[in-house]
Amino acid sequence: MLDAIRWDTDLIRRYDLAGPRYTSYPTAVQFNSQVGSFDLFHALRDSRKALRPLSLYVHVPFCANICYYCACNKVITKDRGRALPYLQRLEQEIQLIACHLDPAQKVEQLHFGGGTPTFLSHDELRQLMAQLRKSFNLLDDDSGDYGIEIDPREADWSTMGLLRELGFNRVSIGLQDLDPAVQRAVNRLQSLEETRAVIDAARTLQFRSINIDLIYGLPRQTPENFAHTVDEVINLQPDRLSVFNYAHLPERFMPQRRINSDELPTPAQKLEILQRTIEQLTKAGYRYIGMDHFALPDDELAIAQEESTLQRNFQGYTTHGHCDLIGLGVSAISQIGDLYCQNTSDIAQYQNTLATGQLATSRGLVCNADDRLRRAVIQQLICTFSLEFVEIEQAFNIDFRGYFGQLWPQLLTMADDGLISLDNERITVLPAGRLLVRSVCMVFDAYLQQTNQQRFSRVI
Repeated sequence: MLDAIRWDTDLIRRYDLAGPRYTSYPTAVQFNSQVGSFDLFHALRDSRKALRPLSLYVHVPFCANICYYCACNKVITKDRGRALPYLQRLEQEIQLIACHLDPAQKVEQLHFGGGTPTFLSHDELRQLMAQLRKSFNLLDDDSGDYGIEIDPREADWSTMGLLRELGFNRVSIGLQDLDPAVQRAVNRLQSLEETRAVIDAARTLQFRSINIDLIYGLPRQTPENFAHTVDEVINLQPDRLSVFNYAHLPERFMPQRRINSDELPTPAQKLEILQRTIEQLTKAGYRYIGMDHFALPDDELAIAQEESTLQRNFQGYTTHGHCDLIGLGVSAISQIGDLYCQNTSDIAQYQNTLATGQLATSRGLVCNADDRLRRAVIQQLICTFSLEFVEIEQAFNIDFRGYFGQLWPQLLTMADDGLISLDNERITVLPAGRLLVRSVCMVFDAYLQQTNQQRFSRVI
C-alpha cells in the first residue's frame, strides 16, 4: 500500500505554483486550428483497424441555474425546449462518428457530463441512449463503466430509476459545500436532504459507485464550516471524493465576477481547510489517489493504483486509459491514438456546422515522438508517484539521463527539498511531495515556458 501523504507547509508554500492538471499531455492550451475533421476521420480509421475499445464522453451543456464558481462550458436557461435542436445535432454527430468505427469495438466506458445531464427530460434521455446503443457497441451486462453527473436539485427517485434502467451504474454528485452562507454566495442552494435522497436512491437501485464533488476556497468558507461539510459527506460514505481547489479567474470566467473576492478565504485559510480535509478523510479510511481525488481502499481506482495500472485522461483518473476516447457534443475533446481534437465551444456554431453534415471539430494536436515520451513520463508520475527509468528507456529507445539531462538540476533541487527521491534508476514522489505532484510533472513539460501560466490554477 502507498504511504500516506505528509503535510509540509513550507514545501507547499514553495512549490504551490500555477500549472496544468495534466488530464492530457500536451495540454489543451497547445491545441491549434490546423487540426480538423479530416484528422479525426483518419484517427477513427486507425482505431477501427486496431479494434481498440472505446470510451465515450457526451457533453450536455444546459443548466437551469448558474453557479457563480463554475468554469464549465454551459448554457444557462429555464427553457427546456433549448435541448431539442441540440440533441438533433448531437445525434447527427453520433452517426457521423460511428460509421467510421467497427461494431466490434466495445464501449467499455461512457460518461455524461455538463452542464447538467439531467436537465434533459426522461424521453430525451431515453432517445439519446437509444441512439448511442444503435450506433455503438454498448455493453448490456452491466460490466461497463457507465457514469453520469448528477445535480441533486435536478433528480429524484424516478430519474435515478430511469438512469439505472438505461444502463448507468456510476453517479458523480455535485455538492461543493453544505453551508447555507457559502451556498448563497455562489448561488447554489442545495440541502443535505436532497443530496442524501439521491444517494439513497442510487444505493437502493444498486449503482456500482458513487462519487461526490466538493470545492474548497469558495467565498465565506472557513476551516470550521468546511470541516462540518466533510463530516456530513463522510457519513454519506461515497466510494470516491473529488476535493477541488477553487480557482478564482473572473477575467476568464464571467460568472465568477459575481463572487465578492473579499469573501474568499485567505491562502493560509485555504491551506488549513485542505489540511483538515485530508486528515478527516484519511481518518475515515479514504486513500489519496492524487490530484484532489480520494477513494475507499476497495474502489477500482485505489486497486488500480496499487497495481500500477491507473491512468489519466480528459475524464480524470481512469482504469480505461487504454481505450480511444471519443468526445461528443459542444466543446467535447477526443483522444484517439496520438490525436487530440476538440469540438467548437460555441453551441450555435456546433449546431450550424452539423446542420451542414460536417463535424464540428475546431482544433487539436497530433502528438510527436517527444510528446509521446513526455506524456508517458507525466502519466507515470501523476498516477503511481514513481517512475522507473528503464521502462521509459525500453519503450522509447532512449537513455533517460541523457535525454533529460538539462532537467537534472531541477530534479536534484526537488530531491534536496524532500519532494522526491532521485537516483540513477528511478524517481519516487515522497509522501510530502504527493500533494505537489503537478509541480514535479511540470519539470517535464516542454511547452510550459512558452505558455502564460495565468491560464492555469494553482497546484493547491
